Amino acid sequence: MADAILEIKDLKIQFKSGKGTVEPIRGVNFTIEKGETLGVVGESGSGKSLTSLAVMGLLPDKISKITSGEILFGGKDLTALTEKQYRKLRGNEISMIFQEPMTSLNPVFTIGEQLSEPLRQHKKMSKKAINQAIIAVLKQVGIPRAEEIVNEYPHQLSGGMRQRVMISLALLGEPRLMIADEPTTALDVTIQAQILELMKNIKTQNDMSLLLITHDLGVVAEMCDRVVVMYAGEIVEMAEVNELFDRPLHPYTQGLIDSMPSNNERKSRLYSISGQVPKPEEIKEGCVFANRCQYAFAKCFQKTPPVFQDGDHLSKCWLQDTTEGEVG
Repeated sequence: MADAILEIKDLKIQFKSGKGTVEPIRGVNFTIEKGETLGVVGESGSGKSLTSLAVMGLLPDKISKITSGEILFGGKDLTALTEKQYRKLRGNEISMIFQEPMTSLNPVFTIGEQLSEPLRQHKKMSKKAINQAIIAVLKQVGIPRAEEIVNEYPHQLSGGMRQRVMISLALLGEPRLMIADEPTTALDVTIQAQILELMKNIKTQNDMSLLLITHDLGVVAEMCDRVVVMYAGEIVEMAEVNELFDRPLHPYTQGLIDSMPSNNERKSRLYSISGQVPKPEEIKEGCVFANRCQYAFAKCFQKTPPVFQDGDHLSKCWLQDTTEGEVG
């Protein structure tokens, strides 16, 4: 794809466990175009965060490895980079916002000291220029008293302000791609809305691409251009955001949408998908969702479905088995 900033091709990740090796990511494929916001959704254990850590080169090297596939950023395969090469990339061309800023910010260093680190690493700037850049980016993310906040510590700030600091930290290197892993999970609803609006505006102003990882389909509807639905280490559906909500093809996606509170307003109790995401060692032949699927039939338990395509709408479900649609 000519305008693709990130392409993940047939990514497989293996982990060592007490019972041998497991494969929590099995053949993931997706692309992010320049200026696009791509949402990755799914329950805990679906492989969303692992995929993002692989892009950032942050998988634990002693117990995990990428066994196949490519992660192309600007045409360069990141899986071939050394740690030294990755350090030049992280925080500079690709940045990441984590879900809990209190654990991501170091409690013993001031905000200014922590924000100056990527500038010292990636830019040749004087101490005065670094301080000016930090204050400017803090103001950009809507932090009041920026000149004073640089001398304060993380515990002196509210959760929403700490998350704004994390966004400013990710912005300092002027990245082409920002990855946000559940960036509003620890925040109350009002602050969530402010942070999402801030991220949307900053993405537009800086002409960045955004990979947004979340379990909240309401956030996806508000923020994203396209959506990837992950389940048990696989992509089970991918579509443009309006298309996904209007015409979900995979039963798992349908279940996620039915579980949204807005779809349960007049019901006495919230809908939920029965069962749990299987652990990697529990996955057998057949569709990974078959044990929880109300539409499953014999073939679903016997043979893994390929990817079926209906225009730009991809799904991995035997219900879509038409000779015109199959591409995998």
